[in-house]
Amino acid sequence: MKMKSAKLGRNTSAAEVTHISKHGLWVLVGEKEYLLTYEDFPWFSDGKVSEVTNVELLHGTHLRWPDLDVDIELESLKYPDRYPLIYK
Repeated sequence: MKMKSAKLGRNTSAAEVTHISKHGLWVLVGEKEYLLTYEDFPWFSDGKVSEVTNVELLHGTHLRWPDLDVDIELESLKYPDRYPLIYK
């Protein structure tokens, strides 16, 4: 007899874009808020509000914006010095 796994429910550990400004966006994950500036994360600067606010938290460690095809590991936001955006 082949068993099927139950379909998992929707992830309720919310990641939420709380503010969008001319400088960047703020993302709240759990109780920690991160500023993603357009200078460091230019992929968001031309996005529509509906695209930028459509963010998912995957596996508790990974942010995904499916409409913009952008993925960011939380580790890189928590410890930006460990993940330089420009190779030297």
